[in-house]
Amino acid sequence: MAKRKYNTWKQEDMNEALQKHRNGEIGFNEACRRFNIPKPTLRRYLKGLNKRTKFGRPNDMSPEMEEILAQHLVNLESCFFGLTATEFRKLAFELAEKFQLPHRFNKEKKIAGKKWYYRFMKEHPTLSLRVPEPTSMARSKGFNKERVNEFFDKYEEILDRYKFAAHQIYNMDETALSTVHKPSKVVAQKGKHQVGAITSGERGLTTTGICAMNAAGEFIPPMLIFKRSRLNDALKKGAPPNTEFGCSKNGWITSELFVQWLQHFIKCTRLEKSDRKQILLVLDGHSTHTKNLEAIQMARDYGIVMLSFPAHTTHRLQPLDRSFFKSLKSCYNEAASSWLRSNPGSVIKQANVAELLGKAYPRSVRMDIALNGFKATGLWPCDRNVIKEEDFVASVYISDPSNQE
Repeated sequence: MAKRKYNTWKQEDMNEALQKHRNGEIGFNEACRRFNIPKPTLRRYLKGLNKRTKFGRPNDMSPEMEEILAQHLVNLESCFFGLTATEFRKLAFELAEKFQLPHRFNKEKKIAGKKWYYRFMKEHPTLSLRVPEPTSMARSKGFNKERVNEFFDKYEEILDRYKFAAHQIYNMDETALSTVHKPSKVVAQKGKHQVGAITSGERGLTTTGICAMNAAGEFIPPMLIFKRSRLNDALKKGAPPNTEFGCSKNGWITSELFVQWLQHFIKCTRLEKSDRKQILLVLDGHSTHTKNLEAIQMARDYGIVMLSFPAHTTHRLQPLDRSFFKSLKSCYNEAASSWLRSNPGSVIKQANVAELLGKAYPRSVRMDIALNGFKATGLWPCDRNVIKEEDFVASVYISDPSNQE
């Protein structure tokens, strides 16, 4: 049996057939024959049963929601954390589940289908799947003028639009705290071949510390993420006041732990739900931060604007990396060395990390450190010219060795 062809008639023919038949100019059969319209189709239109404007199955999302989703994709890309096709399909599934839409997405894999993705892209011609620079090229170029200028263009646009002041601009990042510290320099005999210092072992257990500070010199109490399944109260001993705690299998941050930190951040800054933009949070583009639907929704509810740094630029653009973490690590290593001298024969364990941080953190939380970090990166006062032309020499040479003089 031959496959039936659908949509062989034009809408203009349908409108003319309906008008002539209703005016009594032609009969039903003649209208179908003259305008090449199937009888069941014309009958449905005469009865007013056809409400759909196109053929095929209905969409899983309303046109309005798809337009919002398309605009969200554009906004994500403009903030330097655009989604891949797979990440976008997962986001579509999360949205359908969140709003309890009757969808046909794969509930086992928690992802929208490829056919839905291709149909979505076809109906939104302003979107396209672009090929970014290969990872090897991105790593080799790293910190380049084009990326930095693009970031500052977006950053200045946000400052002009929302009029953020220094106390409203925050930087957040993670750092690793190990049970095996890096010893500081010691006084020793000149010319000695090797100088040693006691540490707890060859390889340490890493705990993630999350810190945040603003351009006015204020700090948010840290969060510690331990490598374990359950949290033990003994791990909290000696931590800085109001420290938040969490656990993960590898000791790194996860999407759920970032949401927990964001709740901690909202509590400490005393934010209330509002449509007004109250905080600018600048952070790296890790997927747990920028591709986290729950965190993005929470930030939107509390008026938090999240902007990520371009890849491979945080070592120069992130205030915490430029000033605070260096001081914190130095104080942490000093506290670890002091602890080993006071406890001969013992080693630093996971339960001692909070105590060591409790001694190092107050020494590093200084207004001048925060102010210098934001000033050195050009984030506050906002000044992209803080980064000089010579800072881009390495990336220019890697891109084109012939530029070397």
